Amino acid sequence: MTDDKDVLRDVWFGRIPTCFTLYQDEITEREAEPYYLLLPRVSYLTLVTDKVKKHFEKVMRQEDISEILFEYEGTPLKWHYPIGLLFDLLASSSALPWNITVHFKSFPEKDLLHCPSKDVIEAHFMSCVKEADALKHKSQVINEMQKKDHKQLWMGLQNDRFDQFWAINQKLMEYPAEENGFRYIPFRIYQTTTEWPFIRQLFRPVATDGQLHTLGDLLKEVCPSAVAPEDGEKKNQVMIHGIEPVLETALQWLREHLSHPDNFLHIRIIPQPAD
Repeated sequence: MTDDKDVLRDVWFGRIPTCFTLYQDEITEREAEPYYLLLPRVSYLTLVTDKVKKHFEKVMRQEDISEILFEYEGTPLKWHYPIGLLFDLLASSSALPWNITVHFKSFPEKDLLHCPSKDVIEAHFMSCVKEADALKHKSQVINEMQKKDHKQLWMGLQNDRFDQFWAINQKLMEYPAEENGFRYIPFRIYQTTTEWPFIRQLFRPVATDGQLHTLGDLLKEVCPSAVAPEDGEKKNQVMIHGIEPVLETALQWLREHLSHPDNFLHIRIIPQPAD
């Protein structure tokens, strides 16, 4: 039987085979060969693509090199979204490897935030962790941690060190046994069919009668269109970390095992792929 640590480890080490190619209009001094990489689902593009940037900079004219950006089939990829979420939203029904195009010019100011350094990624990541703990523990756990604990969380993610990260993150997953779960579940629901970036609202993991809320309960409350009626055809696919959990799964269990390192449960909903 798989134990909790095995589930966490499997989630952490999930990888997406990816092929990076340089945009055809970029001016180069010689032909740019594609670059292949196994991208960690739980990390961020601008955190794990230094080798990609260096690979393409070798064939670029120095004066043409500016801030790097990535796109998939014409859609700029948001660096502040976890890699696995980007793939699930945009390319989950596509054949592997994931084909990402690299640009060094024409930054889409209206579509993307600038990311001049890894300090910006760290600030975004820690802001998410703090927001999540405010929902779970009224910020008590994160505020009781020392600065070195915050740094260990970040360095564990940045350096892909599972044990280093979880030695600290485990504290953010704890709750009093008598409460059966967190105050509220930190979650974000993403849909490709709406203009809003994501849905979030307060939702408790335990009902007033003491029963654990399920993923289906959450969706019926905040995104009812995602759930098929009992006698109706399934029209949507609900995915977390590239898998489709059954709607009867307890939210608290999902929260403890399938959250991203930012401590949010990122739920993606897209129309059911055609057979």
